[in-house]
Amino acid sequence: QVQLVESGGGLVQAGGSLKLSCVTSGSIGTFNAVRWYRQAHGKQRDVVAVISRAGTTNYVDAVKGRFTISRDNTKNTVYLQMNSLKPEDTAVYYCNADGWSKDYWGQGTQVTVSS
Repeated sequence: QVQLVESGGGLVQAGGSLKLSCVTSGSIGTFNAVRWYRQAHGKQRDVVAVISRAGTTNYVDAVKGRFTISRDNTKNTVYLQMNSLKPEDTAVYYCNADGWSKDYWGQGTQVTVSS
């Protein structure tokens, strides 16, 4: 069974930075794509950033220019570098791996941005 483990969340002041990590038990090269989602309290879970197997990246407009998704294939890890954080970025951030026939999810990591 593929397992994803997120880490790197925490409490940061507005304008600060955090780097999230998603370690996968399988090779990230086997996935169609790996995505970062976030879910604020009382709201739906929305995609934030995507990196395809080919390395193409896409971002939701709200984080474009501030967040960067990247990967280290040797470590089977996908990262989300978050800069210029805003209070509205506060959410639980989840890693999602598209395994073609099924999706895999991590448990999430809490990011809290204070004003």
